[in-house]
Amino acid sequence: MSKYLKYLFTLLVPVFLLARPAYPSDIPELEGFTKDDRVLVLAPHPDDEAIACSGMIQRALKSGAKVQVVCYTNGDNNEFAFIVYEKRITFKKGEFLHMGEVRRKETLAGMKSLGLEAGNVKFMGYPDFGTMEILTKYWQTKVFFRSMLTRITKVSYPESLSVGAPYVGESILEDLKTVLRAFRPTKVFVSHPADSNRDHQALYLFSRVALWDLEGLIEPPKVYPYIVHVAGWPRPRGHHLNLELHPPNELVDIPWARLDLTAEEVENKQKVISFHKSQIEYNPAYLFTFARKNELYGDLPLVLVSKGTDAAPNWQSVDIEKKVVVPGRTAPDKKKKETPLLSYSCKDNFLFIRLALRNRISKNMGVFINLMGYNRKKSFSQMPKLNISIGLLGMRIKDKKDVLFIKQAQLKYEGKNLIVKIPLASLGNPEYIMSRVRRRMFRFPLDEGAWRIIKLE
Repeated sequence: MSKYLKYLFTLLVPVFLLARPAYPSDIPELEGFTKDDRVLVLAPHPDDEAIACSGMIQRALKSGAKVQVVCYTNGDNNEFAFIVYEKRITFKKGEFLHMGEVRRKETLAGMKSLGLEAGNVKFMGYPDFGTMEILTKYWQTKVFFRSMLTRITKVSYPESLSVGAPYVGESILEDLKTVLRAFRPTKVFVSHPADSNRDHQALYLFSRVALWDLEGLIEPPKVYPYIVHVAGWPRPRGHHLNLELHPPNELVDIPWARLDLTAEEVENKQKVISFHKSQIEYNPAYLFTFARKNELYGDLPLVLVSKGTDAAPNWQSVDIEKKVVVPGRTAPDKKKKETPLLSYSCKDNFLFIRLALRNRISKNMGVFINLMGYNRKKSFSQMPKLNISIGLLGMRIKDKKDVLFIKQAQLKYEGKNLIVKIPLASLGNPEYIMSRVRRRMFRFPLDEGAWRIIKLE
């Protein structure tokens, strides 16, 4: 190496070390388990408990803690997996229910291999790839959500918690509260609000509402979300038992905790994953990618917004994306993954949302905003669930599936900042607001956008 290259290397190394995203060794360890812990794992689909939490489950069981796994859906909406696994094409609804039963048995076998009895593995049986629609649209209605492939509108798996329960929000929320009241967990491991899968997002949000509803009735557990679906993450794919699991580049700045696994625990995790043959056959490398030397758990922080009357709004930014790229890590696609700066504020009983755009709204470019309020004095089923669509012709607002006209709602531009003003009364005068902002091209989202929980102070 020439003296010039050595000099350049000396200059760059400190910059690299300061700028690089957090590695597992930089992340604090997950709190340990004791025999008094009651650990609840909420899995959106059969296999999520294996790929995200089976190392943690082993550790909790070794400590003497009680562990319960609850699957939210039976994962029956994956047509590609069905074709590869069954080696045939079908459109009969009974065949997809059969696939849901196959996946249920895979989870039971995997958890049994860890020492978890069948009685501690439960299934809710709600529609795969349908629970976000239920959360945002199907409340206080006699028209139930209809699953796309199974074409059914109620829980139909005999082993489910509430067989015959209609596909509506009240059913899911009540089942989750029943599980929480009965098991009284000290720790809950659940899917992440920034996960790109809609069922993963919805389970997190339903769980938060259930825990808010039960405040004062059960001891509040600690909540540890796990991330599964992020574009291009983790890399490399396949069997890499000696590699560490790093946070996704887009989410590296949030508070993570790591659980370092022993070699035996990693091998056991790989074995648990191998029980999910119906999913492995159509994508052999993917699931095993999560059998690494550690597991990661971390949540997005609450967005604390004060109700104010000052002349200028006190904007609270929720931008979390990391722009630093490290060799060997997946780089953000600047054309697709550049998240606009998003901020919230509250003034004079109005919620303000500010979105920094590179270009103003056009014929083909728009914005979707979801807003759901929570008020402990009101049933969540009665709270508004607003879906705001912003395009060239202005702003359209729906509460669930009904178009609304909210007189005091406003849309304006300040330079390239898009600002939306919504009266808090139209959200049910909430204590918390669950919010997601997405850009769209034509009618298709360009970015999923993480759900954020706003606490009004």
